[in-house]
Amino acid sequence: MTRPTLLAVDDDPQVLGAVSRDLRSYYGAEYRIVAASSGEEALEVVEELLARGDSIALFLVDQRMPGMEGTEFLLEARTRYPRARKVLLTAYADTNAAIQAINEVELDHYLMKPWDPPQEKLYPVLDDLLADWHANVPAPFDGIRVLGTTWSPPTHETKDFLARNGIPYRFLDIERDDEALSIVTASSEGGSLPVVLLPEREPMVQPDRRTLAAEIGLHTEAASPFYDVVIVGGGPAGLAGAVYGASEGLRVALIEKDAPGGQAGTSARIENYLGFPTGVSGGDLARRAAAQAARLGAELITAAEVTAIRVDDTVKIVTLADGSVLRCHALLIASGMTVRKLDVPGYDRFEGAGVYYGAAPSEAATYAGGHVYVIGAANSAGQAAIMFSKHAADVTLVARGPSLEAKMSQYLVDQISSTSNIEVLLNTRVVEVGGDSSVEKVKLLNAETGSETERDASAIFVFVGAIPHSSLVEELVATDERGFILTGPDILTMGVRPVWTLDRDPYVQETSVPGIFAAGDVRAGVVRRVASAVGQGSVAISMIHKYLESV
Repeated sequence: MTRPTLLAVDDDPQVLGAVSRDLRSYYGAEYRIVAASSGEEALEVVEELLARGDSIALFLVDQRMPGMEGTEFLLEARTRYPRARKVLLTAYADTNAAIQAINEVELDHYLMKPWDPPQEKLYPVLDDLLADWHANVPAPFDGIRVLGTTWSPPTHETKDFLARNGIPYRFLDIERDDEALSIVTASSEGGSLPVVLLPEREPMVQPDRRTLAAEIGLHTEAASPFYDVVIVGGGPAGLAGAVYGASEGLRVALIEKDAPGGQAGTSARIENYLGFPTGVSGGDLARRAAAQAARLGAELITAAEVTAIRVDDTVKIVTLADGSVLRCHALLIASGMTVRKLDVPGYDRFEGAGVYYGAAPSEAATYAGGHVYVIGAANSAGQAAIMFSKHAADVTLVARGPSLEAKMSQYLVDQISSTSNIEVLLNTRVVEVGGDSSVEKVKLLNAETGSETERDASAIFVFVGAIPHSSLVEELVATDERGFILTGPDILTMGVRPVWTLDRDPYVQETSVPGIFAAGDVRAGVVRRVASAVGQGSVAISMIHKYLESV
């Protein structure tokens, strides 16, 4: 297999020689290093590599070049290699051009010249970007294959599970692939879908998540019966808790029933998270956080569902669906929320077959050339609309309210208004979904005029409201009327003080049960943003330290 290419472009022979030398000395064993002395020459190289079917992992391009500036080259090159990471080499005077390029060419990073020493200023940046590239580029080997149909809900669930856990796979549609159909016919007596093929293994027919997770090498069982802290939920709050807890020497186990990242993990691009000037996808952020937590010593248990939580004196006892039990001194509930399902004719019938709650980036290519409807007016809906606009012919964002600004960040509102194939319908809701084996039609009601219209639709992605994942502890800890967990001073001010049994006041993120804490969207009265969840997860560890010192 040909090594991926790193393409360096600079018109200054000395600079080009220096950057090529640094790249070869550090990356030469894994990547092919190619140098070009102009944008025009680099485009010829790109065309040649494309014709040969070779991959380009990263462009490292000087901005100030005669004939074709770096940003001009990147605009052309990204049409050939849209997944390649893009880095601009700039002088101090070119900083404004680099910042502008973040929006124009979706620049991933810019480096000031000189970049000495490369061990501090070059390699760490490129290591990060190349890790992202590898995580998002389809694997070029014949590994896991998923056999099913596009409109099979169990097939969609399996594909979504693999994609969100960063597991490469190939999807073979049995309605188009005769060989795949024959394998399914031979493997599944009742035609159950999907059939999952792993190298040198027997076919797996409609495997449950835990079985599939174990077969593909994910960590599904706890290594120890007792921990300092058990975290329920692997979204931003839970991952932050795992990172900070492990870094401070606590024995930490994080339990996640689906995939690290939670709802945030399905976001195509988060552009207002500190430290990522070009934005970061929810999947990449989750992957980085999970790797960081594991490196620091936290144990991440995937595809494990918590079925019961109880307290025995100061010990918290967590029971999993497989019957295994984990015990801990402190428990952090970071289970997040689920998108609320709508009671509209057709929604239940087509769930997983054109109606989806949330949207993983892996779904976008499925609807290339189609008409996608996104329901909702918060950031998650806006991010989904932007993502689908790059693939679908048309995207319609349907919002019940009179404006997007009330719930959506301004940067997303601006992007949506400047994207030609996104239509926004305000004061509108979906009242019916129709079709044969999958979604084909959607009926819309305008609340202002009272008029109904029926339109063609390829798929509907719902981001309307949410309900907290607190059912596991709703009989154990105090919650508000909507099920969100009360913590800290709220326990004392909302009429539930008799529930609190200690002389001291509860810590800021402590629930009504001493030693059980909550963080992220499952808490009552919090700002529901990724940065807020990360902050709560880290602060919770500080509170847990205080609790552990007292028991």
